[in-house]
Amino acid sequence: MSHAHCPDCHGLLQAEDKTFHCANCQQDFSQRINCDVCGEEVETLKACGAVDYFCNHCQSLKSKSKVVRSYHKLSQ
Repeated sequence: MSHAHCPDCHGLLQAEDKTFHCANCQQDFSQRINCDVCGEEVETLKACGAVDYFCNHCQSLKSKSKVVRSYHKLSQ
């Protein structure tokens, strides 16, 4: 997976449990993972160390390279 960048300052985001932190601007973010076709949020499927995604709207399995990731500032 490529590195995630802060949507505010473009610094590198560091994963911390289920959130992401930008050390550059001191902001915390949540990650949303959406279908590349319809834009709906996808369901995460984890098995034997592998991670895939399923879009309930399109009824199709999505690889991690096909989904769209976005980062949203957590309210403080």
